[in-house]
Amino acid sequence: MSDWRVRAVRASKRPFTRPVTPAGGAPAEPAPEHSMDPRPDQPVEHVSLERSVVDAAVYRDGHRVQSSANLADVYRELPGKPGTMAWIGLYRPAEAQLLEAAERFNLHELAVEDAIVAHQRPKLERYGDTLFVVLRAARYLDDVEEVDFGEIHLFVGPDFVLTVRHSQAPDLSAVRRRLETDPELLALGPEAVLYAVLDAVVDGYAPVIAGLQHDIDEIETEVFGGDPQVSRRIYELSREVIEFQRATRPLLEIMKSLEAGFGKYGTDEELQRYLRDVADHATYAAERVDGFRQMLQNILTVNATLVSQRQNEEMKQLAEAGHAQNDEIKKISSWAAILFAPTLIGTVYGMNFDTMPELHWAFGYPFAIALMALVCTSLYLVFKRRDWL
Repeated sequence: MSDWRVRAVRASKRPFTRPVTPAGGAPAEPAPEHSMDPRPDQPVEHVSLERSVVDAAVYRDGHRVQSSANLADVYRELPGKPGTMAWIGLYRPAEAQLLEAAERFNLHELAVEDAIVAHQRPKLERYGDTLFVVLRAARYLDDVEEVDFGEIHLFVGPDFVLTVRHSQAPDLSAVRRRLETDPELLALGPEAVLYAVLDAVVDGYAPVIAGLQHDIDEIETEVFGGDPQVSRRIYELSREVIEFQRATRPLLEIMKSLEAGFGKYGTDEELQRYLRDVADHATYAAERVDGFRQMLQNILTVNATLVSQRQNEEMKQLAEAGHAQNDEIKKISSWAAILFAPTLIGTVYGMNFDTMPELHWAFGYPFAIALMALVCTSLYLVFKRRDWL
């Protein structure tokens, strides 16, 4: 094994991506368009690669002329045959499978390492006469109201296209069927396949945009309805929008790079129009996503303001309740002090001692009553002046 293959294998020790598991249980595998089961007489060295092949076909002048699970057969049809192109689709291949395909199509080691490791940002890189394109697909899951992101890698050469999917979306079998029903477009070569995949990815953003818009509308209602769980939902939706932004924003640079190479690489004029249309749709998607992010920031600010207002109202109510409670305590304390004065005087004069002063005084009783009245009146006036009563 060559040095770059060794490095690629070492770089691929972690898995490509988390499998998407439907509600029913085990991860769903895409149904191949054509049967790709290895033949009993097929060499052992080809069996591992064909297990990940969704479809492999050779096209000449826009028409399918060969389908084979044996990629060696597909590759033999290419050299020296004008108007001939191979399109091979792989789904979650192992590193050894990608390395074998890379050796057959002479792919650059850095691009192969990116395809093995996966988890790449959307980008376009040119290695000689081969384009390496990474795209992030997205789909909206209505049942859980979440956005599921996928990843697809494309190797676009002069006479071949190798697509490596690490997710269920987009459905490239539908893209292949669409192109096969339009031989004139497919006859434009590998760039036509690149256009169709780009168009499918960008078109897949439309339901996601509609779903996110619906979620934002619901959040606005919940914010003004005082839902206590809305802050968490805003945060989760903001994370999805940011991830969606990371998928759409680099796509604009990809389209600009393709447009810049129209003249240099002789892109067909009709295909140029198609690619510009995809660029327009990608720009619209990116602008909507940017708008969603700004809307969520504004909603988060409004929600924080409303929460602060509710907290202030609650604090005000607590303060008013505390103030009212303090008034009641003042009243109780005031009357307790007023009533305590005659009790103290009565208690003193009620002690049974013969030698107490004024015990046999004729005016002792009226004096005690008058003293009680004077003290109580004085305390009442003092508390009244201080608004305790």
